[in-house]
Amino acid sequence: MNFKSVDEILEFAVGKEKEAVAFYNELSKKESSAALAKTFKELAQEEAKHVKLLTNISKNKNVIASYELKKITDLKISDYLTEKEYTEGMPMQDILVLSMKREEMAVKLYNDLAMSSSDDESIKLFKLLAQEEAKHKLFFERLYDDDLAGQGN
Repeated sequence: MNFKSVDEILEFAVGKEKEAVAFYNELSKKESSAALAKTFKELAQEEAKHVKLLTNISKNKNVIASYELKKITDLKISDYLTEKEYTEGMPMQDILVLSMKREEMAVKLYNDLAMSSSDDESIKLFKLLAQEEAKHKLFFERLYDDDLAGQGN
């Protein structure tokens, strides 16, 4: 992927986040379990926060320079799990695996794009995007860990 401007990067990233919102909203409609449908709605809302963040950045690019990059803890749970495809009625653990793997791929994508970029603003933006995805990955890993702990595993 070759981006010619920060605006193109933001447009791409907003599109990816909108895809995630649509993905989780669609799953919420398909799911017969009310609890899981609610979980999917919550996941869609989390992804919608990224759409809002990126839209705000596209309106005020000074946010990129002032954005503080931090080390996000990586529990590495998803590193040891295989990717899942959604099937109606799948258990919560599998849904969390599906979500973790999606976030893991997004983190990798943005880190790879940062490494292949040459201008400082694009690099910082890709690192910002990777950090935000890493936060979501951590969120899902903690839910997964808590779910396992609740089952005595």
